Amino acid sequence: MKTSDKHAALAATTQADPRWAAVQARDAHADGSFFYSVKTTGVYCRPSCGARPARPENVTFHDTAAAAERAGFRPCKRCKPNQLSLQAQHAAMITEACRLIENAETPPTLEQLTKPTGLSLFHFHRVFKSVTGLTPKQYAAAHRASRVRSKLDRGGSVTEAIFDAGYNASSRFYETSNQVLGMTPSSYRAGGADHDIRFAIGECSLGAILVAQSERGVCAILFGDDPDALARDLQDRFPRANLIGGDRAFEQLVATVVGFVEAPAIGLDLPLDVRGTAFQQRVWQALRDIPAGVTASYSEIAQRIGSPNAVRAVAGACAANMLAVAIPCHRVVRNDGSLSGYRWGVERKRALLAREAQA
Repeated sequence: MKTSDKHAALAATTQADPRWAAVQARDAHADGSFFYSVKTTGVYCRPSCGARPARPENVTFHDTAAAAERAGFRPCKRCKPNQLSLQAQHAAMITEACRLIENAETPPTLEQLTKPTGLSLFHFHRVFKSVTGLTPKQYAAAHRASRVRSKLDRGGSVTEAIFDAGYNASSRFYETSNQVLGMTPSSYRAGGADHDIRFAIGECSLGAILVAQSERGVCAILFGDDPDALARDLQDRFPRANLIGGDRAFEQLVATVVGFVEAPAIGLDLPLDVRGTAFQQRVWQALRDIPAGVTASYSEIAQRIGSPNAVRAVAGACAANMLAVAIPCHRVVRNDGSLSGYRWGVERKRALLAREAQA
C-alpha cells in the first residue's frame, strides 16, 4: 500500500470515531473519558487541549492516561493529562468549601471561603456557582433551611431548630419561613396541622388529575392512573394538614387546569404556591420561560440559569416538580431531542408535547 493511501486509511479511521469530533471541538465535557496521542510529537493530551490541532492520521485514542504512557507517549505539558482536570480540581475545591459552610456554626464570609483556594473573590464566586448552581450565600441559606426542616421533622422546638441551624436571630428566619417551608415553622413541625389545602380530583385525556391549592395558590397538579394514589401522594406531603375536598367553585379551578391540558393554546394564568430550594426555584422559573411548542435540553437550562455544569441538578429539580403543566418540565428533553424520564410517565410527556406542537 502506498504511503499516501495508508495515511488516508488511518485518517478515515480516526475521523469515523466519534471521539475525533470531541477532540476537534476541544470538548471539556469529554475530559477523563478518553485521551489521544499524536505520534509525530510523542505526547498524549486531553480532548480539550488547546495545542495545535493534530492531523487525524497521526492520532490514536486511549481509554486511560496509563494506557497512553504504556504505549510510549509522555503527558502534554500544556493540558497535563496525568493530573486532575481543571474541572475536577474545581469540583474538589468547591466540595471543601461546601463542607466548611455545612460545619460552621455561622455562615463563613466569602473571604473566609476563598482564602484556602488562592483564587480571587470574583473567580471563586463564579466557580462556586458553576459547580453547585448556587452562590455561596444561597448555598448557606439552603443548608440552614435544610437543617431547620430536619430538626422540625424530628420534633424539636421551633426556637431550637432556628438557632441550631445557625440563624443569629429568629426574626431573620421568620422573614423567609414561608419561602423555606411554605408555612409557619410551627405548622411545618406539626406536619401541616391547621394548614388548609383544598383539593379535587378530576379526569382528563391523560388520566386522573389532582389539583390542590393552599391559601397562597395552587401547590400541586398531579397526574396518575389511580385517583386514590394521587390523594395519598398529597397526604404524604402534608400528613397533618387539613385536606378539604373542593366544592363546586373549586372544581371550576380543576376544570380550568384540565382545559389547559387539553388545549395548551389557551394558557394558564393562576397564582402558584411554589416551594423548593433556591436552585430548584431558578430551574422552575427557567422552565416557565420556555414557550409552548418549544423544548430545551437539560444542558440548555443549566446554561440559562448560569450553572452550565449543573445538568444533573437541573434534572433533579425537574423530577422534584409537583406542579405538572404549570411548571412545564415536560418541555425538557435530552440533548439529542429524545424524551427522557417524566415524573408522570413518558407517554404523558409525549402527549403534552404533541398537543403543544399542534396548538
